[in-house]
Amino acid sequence: MRDYAWLSSYCLNRFGGVAELEARLPQPRSAEALRALGDDRYLSLIALRVFRAGLKHSLVDAKWPAFEEVFFAFDPHKVVLMGAEHLERLMQDSRLIRHLGKLKSVPCNAQFILDVARERGSFGQLIADWPSSDIVGLWKYLAKNGSQLGGLSAPRLLRMMGKDTFIPTDDLVAALKAQGIVDKAPTSQKELAAVQAAFNQWQAESGRPLCQLSVMLAHTVNH
Repeated sequence: MRDYAWLSSYCLNRFGGVAELEARLPQPRSAEALRALGDDRYLSLIALRVFRAGLKHSLVDAKWPAFEEVFFAFDPHKVVLMGAEHLERLMQDSRLIRHLGKLKSVPCNAQFILDVARERGSFGQLIADWPSSDIVGLWKYLAKNGSQLGGLSAPRLLRMMGKDTFIPTDDLVAALKAQGIVDKAPTSQKELAAVQAAFNQWQAESGRPLCQLSVMLAHTVNH
């Protein structure tokens, strides 16, 4: 495994300078901003992630105002009361993406958010307080307790929220393999722990957030 000095040098050479590199890097939201985001917005983002999975994002995004309307602006207290008959009626609404399994996930995730809010005060409190040094633990928590948040959905959702995370895209996995950290896409606890440890080391060396390190490392893959 190479150190951050190598990673920084590689990316600076590839993009031509500090300004060019920085322009390509995402910025995570602050803990304060994550706490300030309402539970309704978190439910909307979770639902958006679920419906985007496997579909062209622009298609889903264009339909999202209709989703906001039929799901009561994603107020979790209202959405959690939506029963099977209500969801069946939504299957007749041509403005929506009519996938019953995904529609059913919305009230389930509303209940998830309400459960977290009862324990912590708000869903944003959970997201803000979870340490980036164990971000894979948050992926696991979301996949276990949420609906349809397995696989890459949890890290992609966190990126949408603005929570600092890396995302094991194909390019990132290829880079991790080249660094000798994994030999395939990380799925087991041991593999995920190894990737987390590597990112924690690069973060300690650089002071950069995980999302920036993730993008930088992915750019070390030559196509």
